[in-house]
Amino acid sequence: MTSPDPRDTAVAHDAEPTDKDASAETVLGRSYRALSIGIVSVVLLIAFEATAVGTAMPVAARELDGVSLYAFAFSGFFTTSLFGMVLAGQWADRRGPVGAVTAGIAAFAAGLLVAGTATAMWVFVLGRAVQGLGGGLVIVALYVVIGRAYPERLRPAIVAAFAASWVVPSIVGPLASGAVTEHLGWRWVFVGIPVLVVLPLALALPQIKRRASGPVAGAAPSFDRRRIRLALGISLGAGLLQYAAQDLRPLSVLPGAVGAALLVPAVLGLLPRGTYRAARGLPSVVLLRGVASGSFIAAESFVPLMLVTQRGLSPTLAGFSLAAGGVTWAAGSWVQSRPRLEPYRERLTTFGMVLVAAAIAAAPSVLIDSVPVWTLAVAWSFGCFGMGLVISSASVLLLKLSAPEEAGTNSASLQISDALSNVVLLSVGGAAFAALGGGALSHTATETSGSHPAAFAAVFLPMAAVALAGVWVTRRLHTR
Repeated sequence: MTSPDPRDTAVAHDAEPTDKDASAETVLGRSYRALSIGIVSVVLLIAFEATAVGTAMPVAARELDGVSLYAFAFSGFFTTSLFGMVLAGQWADRRGPVGAVTAGIAAFAAGLLVAGTATAMWVFVLGRAVQGLGGGLVIVALYVVIGRAYPERLRPAIVAAFAASWVVPSIVGPLASGAVTEHLGWRWVFVGIPVLVVLPLALALPQIKRRASGPVAGAAPSFDRRRIRLALGISLGAGLLQYAAQDLRPLSVLPGAVGAALLVPAVLGLLPRGTYRAARGLPSVVLLRGVASGSFIAAESFVPLMLVTQRGLSPTLAGFSLAAGGVTWAAGSWVQSRPRLEPYRERLTTFGMVLVAAAIAAAPSVLIDSVPVWTLAVAWSFGCFGMGLVISSASVLLLKLSAPEEAGTNSASLQISDALSNVVLLSVGGAAFAALGGGALSHTATETSGSHPAAFAAVFLPMAAVALAGVWVTRRLHTR
């Protein structure tokens, strides 16, 4: 094994620059400007694609005569991203994040081109799967870059910038996608983004190579084949579980059981020991990320559907009811980045989870006709503020609690917890929704009719309970 570059060791131990103005340096200061703009721009483009694709997807499925495979265009992305996350963690720890970032962006762009030029739905699904692999590689590798390239005092700020980069896409993305789909065609939503990746990549890569390249001291020389096998198991298991949840026929029990059998040992092997029992420190940080993200995203997925089918809103107005959430999410992330609040990070996460649980619990109140619809928009804005506090704080704490040679593996665990909880809780929520008369759930709310109000309550109230359990988890984030 070759000796690590001395610069890597310095970064791993958060060595500050010797310049007398180092303590005043910001993420947009001379030393970090190009890197910060580059990596945030990459996240911005990924965010635009993620928020825009839902608008173009129904049109693509109809034109490709593939409505029956519609759900797999979404699940294919998530299942391959799980494998990409584990692979990126291994890659970044052993060889540095440069290769994982480059390969991830290349795969993401290639997947967009495959999907955008597809002439059959199965090719479109394949393109989405390649996108998912690239997305999983990029997101984990970028967190490793943060851990290596930025001193500890600047990490909350760059994590907040990541959150802020989702604000404009969350508001503009669906509208822009709708306009492009209507006037130019759905394919341009996919094929137009790869060209835009070139500039941020050109800004970021030289800086990543300079500040975060190569292995760190103590990193294993080769990939952990066991973790790679477990990654394949968790991806396949998640895919089977989603398939079973989409079809409640008795025969679906078999793929669901096989999926669960693959998931359980893979989760136990890939997440830090003690995660399932909320052991103090790193395991609870990883668990909190999954509890917060899974409960909130699973609930949010049903908000527009509830507003359309129960209160008669148009899909556009239903989507606008959540628009302010992007701003308040970024605001919460900005608040946690304030240096004076660092000693109170655990209290911030507790307060954030209380807001999340309260927002989810308040959502089904609009099933009562006398409750104004705008109350949900207000409640969800507070919930998003709480999510900004919790999600960004979890990322900061994970990097703080990780040894340099484990930053990639632990970052992968954090993202796996996030993605897997989304898959599992969405599957559970969707199954409960369908079982209680929710109708055939679709990503286009107008295709679902006759939904019973109790079906929505069966989604929101259990998710609120999960979020409330997250409040307890926040009391176990530190090792004391």
